[in-house]
Amino acid sequence: MTVIKINAITVPADSGDELAHRFAKRAGAVDGAEGFEGFELLKPTDGRDQWLVITRWRDEEAFQGWLSSPGFADGHRSAQERAGGDAPRPVSTHSEVWNYEIAGGSAPAPG
Repeated sequence: MTVIKINAITVPADSGDELAHRFAKRAGAVDGAEGFEGFELLKPTDGRDQWLVITRWRDEEAFQGWLSSPGFADGHRSAQERAGGDAPRPVSTHSEVWNYEIAGGSAPAPG
């Protein structure tokens, strides 16, 4: 059963572009992970300061496998850190992970 992981990241208004830039620099880092089904980075458009990172996984075991993988650790390090430098300043002030599974819904009609 597909599980959904939502990382709600609180980002000050002046740091949102930097968060998007950092995600873009590591685009595709999770794509080859066993059981990975998809990813979206959602930017708020209604004045909120929480960005949402939504990932879908085949099951909880696949997600836990990714968390404990070298790819996860490497994907969460900046290019500066991988080159032996210091980590850049964080752009978020808070983060929490929400856990969901699909309970219903619909799909667009073929078209």
